Amino acid sequence: MAFVLETAEPAKLGFRPEMLIRLTGIIEAQIAEGRYPGAQIALARHGKLALFKSFGSARIEPHKVPAKDDTLWLLYSNTKVITAAAIWTLVEEGALSFHDKIADHIPAFGSHGKGEITLLQVLTHHGGFPGAGMDMPRSAWEDHIELKSRVCGFTLEWTPGSRLEYHRLAAHWVCAILIEAVAKQDYRDFIRQRIVKPLGLEGEVFVGLPASENARCAEMHVPADDDGKPQRMIHENDPLWRQAGVPGGGGFATARAMAAFYQMMAGGGRLGATRLFSPRLVQYVTRNFTGDRVDHYMGMPMHRGLGPHSRGTTAQIRGLGSLASPTTFGHGGVGSSYCWADPETGVSFAYITNNRVPDPWHSRRLDIVSNLVHAAIEDAK
Repeated sequence: MAFVLETAEPAKLGFRPEMLIRLTGIIEAQIAEGRYPGAQIALARHGKLALFKSFGSARIEPHKVPAKDDTLWLLYSNTKVITAAAIWTLVEEGALSFHDKIADHIPAFGSHGKGEITLLQVLTHHGGFPGAGMDMPRSAWEDHIELKSRVCGFTLEWTPGSRLEYHRLAAHWVCAILIEAVAKQDYRDFIRQRIVKPLGLEGEVFVGLPASENARCAEMHVPADDDGKPQRMIHENDPLWRQAGVPGGGGFATARAMAAFYQMMAGGGRLGATRLFSPRLVQYVTRNFTGDRVDHYMGMPMHRGLGPHSRGTTAQIRGLGSLASPTTFGHGGVGSSYCWADPETGVSFAYITNNRVPDPWHSRRLDIVSNLVHAAIEDAK
């Protein structure tokens, strides 16, 4: 079956081929150095796919398995934007407002002083419970009555709205139970039916990975110990954890699917013949709601929208590239990936790897990779 984005030559889409050759060469060199076993990238513009390439190994134990075009990669926090998109659908249909209190829809959420917290505060990481939900037990992965109880039981670490601090998993656990309360169905099914399927990305984006797809997954690693070999992670490679579909960090996708999702965003909510969101909705959720205030987890301004964050004009930004236009928006996955769109040029890009590498090397390589893409854009239209 043909992919939703037609393939076109990079030069015909306004890219400088020599810069893309340099980009792929740098990724190949990093893999050869042992920085990560494998990677996948995808670059798109004006509804067409300019570059899609897999590198290195999807798995290295017990033997190396090459990364392929259909390999699925752990998105980590790139998942947040997909989950947020499900919320956007409910807002655009009038079932929710970004200014609703979560407790308006889930009264039990108001416990422990959380009654005034709004959806907008949750999505912009102002909720006041950034450390919650990190230890969600296995029993709650499938028992969503227990999941709701545990999320409603989150306790505050500071007054909601008084501080900006990245909620690593907590905010999107809240989004998951909110989707279920309003849509009356499993949040994973809602994401698949209302976001993934309409965009033609079935089989390439999963929040809740079926057991039948496990063989396609790239395994996650952390940097090598003394033996020089990346160490296989246990939790992230657990089929049951993959199946859980953690809404803030457990999605899986191909890079070309993520580039297609961000093409929809760059296109004002439309991908091909499919209108998923209105242009006004996309403009609103990609707006900078947090100004240049420092995110206390990230240690820098992150210019938070209601799902993605944007480049802004500060000297430093994570993942999107220093050279990005101020309106470029996207999100990353811890130590491994970034996906973004530039609405000024219609470019979208996804870069996903399978080794969770710490800073400072991780942030530096993201800046280099994204800057090469920005430098490859020959014309502004």
